[in-house]
Amino acid sequence: MRLIEHEDRKIGVFNCDGALYAIEDRCSHDDGPLAEGEFDPATCTVECPRHGSLFDLTTGRPKTLPAYAPVQTFSTAVEDDTIVLEVD
Repeated sequence: MRLIEHEDRKIGVFNCDGALYAIEDRCSHDDGPLAEGEFDPATCTVECPRHGSLFDLTTGRPKTLPAYAPVQTFSTAVEDDTIVLEVD
């Protein structure tokens, strides 16, 4: 996992068994820092360190409460050995 910043927005980039996924570094429950949570590359999930909500990195949707709203995801690509994100 790598945490990057783009225009005052923090984005976590995760490697799930070779596939790259990027999500905003903000739990939809209480704005906690998702990138600081436990990352499981086998299930492609990250757990919010504050209250334990588990997020699916492929969709940004929470799999467990207390979070119920998804977080924003970003398209990723690799160009000339550089990871590129599509950020709106």
